[in-house]
Amino acid sequence: SRQHRRAHYLLHGIGSGSGSWVQQLQHLCQHVLAWDAPGYADSNPLPMSQPLAQDYAKLLWLWLDQLGMSRVHLVGHSLGCLMAASAAKMQPDRVAALSLLAPAQGYGDAMPAVQLAKKNERLQVMEQLGMSEMARQRSPRLLSSAAQAEHLALAQHMMSRLNVGGYSQATQMLSSGRLTADLQLFRAQSSASIRIACGAEDVITPPAACQALAQTMTAPFMLLAGAGHLCALQAWREVNAWLDAAHSTISLAPD
Repeated sequence: SRQHRRAHYLLHGIGSGSGSWVQQLQHLCQHVLAWDAPGYADSNPLPMSQPLAQDYAKLLWLWLDQLGMSRVHLVGHSLGCLMAASAAKMQPDRVAALSLLAPAQGYGDAMPAVQLAKKNERLQVMEQLGMSEMARQRSPRLLSSAAQAEHLALAQHMMSRLNVGGYSQATQMLSSGRLTADLQLFRAQSSASIRIACGAEDVITPPAACQALAQTMTAPFMLLAGAGHLCALQAWREVNAWLDAAHSTISLAPD
């Protein structure tokens, strides 16, 4: 039977994994679960070569069904925001709140040539450098200039462990993602809160773009001083307080 347990469900970004939520897993008081998306860590990739956000969302709901969760707080980071928003529009009555950190908005609304260029850029870097070298060169961009050595080491470790199949599929999904459209569909069907936050030194999903999304959705926005793209790691105290604040207002009963 489905449970009404208060919990955060954490969805990671394209260049990391469940380990990016280590500070939430260790320090949040509520029940917390962080998944590795299909094709990440030891999980199997999706069966299709060019998945959409909804393909990840379907598996997310299967996972939550197996856990017996009826109504949940979805927390996305970067690419995980596309998964969370797609899941929310798919089953809006089961989403009590939607919290988005450094949201990747996808390129589904861009011209086809732009979609192709963005996709090929990521895939070519992966093919040319390999995961270990890509992680060494690119993982520092996920953090601010004042990043702690342990955070830099974790970011590099997570990126070096990416699987070619899973990363390629996630790149395909990013190229077709349409975050704003999915959020608008969710908002039209639910009164649940949407909140957005971003690191002030994020060069992957810059603050201006995140704040513009918040304005489009009339959603509260929080800027995290001193943090880069992996803001849940660098600004974990502020992020945990932000999640706790959302948690205290969540009703797990149906609307």
